[in-house]
Parts: sequence; structure tokens; C-alpha cells
Amino acid sequence: MKRVLISGEPISEEVALSGLSDLGGGAVSSFTGISRDDGGVTAIELEHYPGMTESSLLRLIDEAFARWALLGAAIVHRIGRVAVGEPVVVVGAASRHRADALEATAFLIDRLKTDAPFWKKEHYADGTSVWVDAKSSDDDRSSRWS
Repeated sequence: MKRVLISGEPISEEVALSGLSDLGGGAVSSFTGISRDDGGVTAIELEHYPGMTESSLLRLIDEAFARWALLGAAIVHRIGRVAVGEPVVVVGAASRHRADALEATAFLIDRLKTDAPFWKKEHYADGTSVWVDAKSSDDDRSSRWS
């Protein structure tokens, strides 16, 4: 099972991970990224390149399947305006044993942050907004999978 969904609707972690525990494995690992208040941020706004973004996420899942013995993987990502405290992304992986599921989940979120064409704008309480630049810390985490 390989699932990618990009939506402007709120993310349900239960729905995002549905089916992963039914694949006959012994492990499901997941990561949920939540919009956070970084110095007065009230919301973030995410844009993507339709078609290209889904393809890049599916390529990441394919790469995870090639690296680890996975039974399934899912990436659900929000676009549009996301208030502080709401889920932005849910990544999950299922495998027969925990190590593969845990490693694949870490790989998927680390690489998603650098390889998927998403753009993020932070909105502040004073009404201003700023596009967010790529972070070198994300590049560092992603490079460990090279």
C-alpha cells in the first residue's frame, strides 16, 4: 500500500494512517508535524506544485520501499492556511519489524522537507506575513540519507 494525499482539508491522523495496521506486519510508525507558534506566528500557509508534488512524494515512498522491507507507507500533507496547533503533515510506515518502520518514517519526513515542492508563508498576529526560506538544518538531516 502506497498512499499520497495533498488536501486543503484538516488532517485526521486516524484517516491518514488507516490501513497501515491491517497489512499483516508487526509495526506501524508515524510522525505528525503540527503548525507551531514560532515567535508570534498565528498560522502558516502552504502552496505546492500540483502533479509535481504528488509525484515527488510517491518517488520518496518508492525509495523507502527500496531501502526497507515495508508493507505500506502514507504521506498526507495539508495545503492552504493552517492555524497554529493543527496538523500539517502525517507520515506513516508499516513493516514486519519496528526498525524498518521507524527508519522509513524518519527518512520520509527528512527528505520530504527538502525534496517536495512546497512553499510556506508564516502569518503573524500583527497582520504581516513572510515566506519561509529553506533551512540548513533540514538539509543536514536530509543529507544523512544520501
